[in-house]
Amino acid sequence: MNTSIATLLEHKGGAVKSVPSGISVADAVKEMNRQKIGCMLVIDGEKLVGIFTERDVLTRVVAADLDPKGTTVARVMTANVLTVGPETSVQKMMEIFTEKRCRHMPVEKDERIVGLISIGDVSRWVASAHRAEAESLRQYISGDLSS
Repeated sequence: MNTSIATLLEHKGGAVKSVPSGISVADAVKEMNRQKIGCMLVIDGEKLVGIFTERDVLTRVVAADLDPKGTTVARVMTANVLTVGPETSVQKMMEIFTEKRCRHMPVEKDERIVGLISIGDVSRWVASAHRAEAESLRQYISGDLSS
């Protein structure tokens, strides 16, 4: 679990989907659906100004009875986004997701976004690591490991 999230990003890739803060919620949701993703970073120029998630749509648009076509992402996004560095361990990432009750975290290096890590990315990595460990133990027990 000491593996850095940089390793996960190497496998996943560093492509990050983003929208400008002035786009309508309706248009942002259409793009999220088209991309089959649960969040978009909100970037103005080259600066991260927020994150817009499915949860924001439910709690800040639908529950507040706002018109998605007439509401900008800037009005309902999560501002002051917490970011992590690529050196952050998978273990620390799991703790952050649990403590902050979030599912997506931008990864920043030298004030530049280099990726986005999700709880799904971490879960897949942990499951894969456990499968590999179980297979290694199975081989050890059955004597299949070469010396």
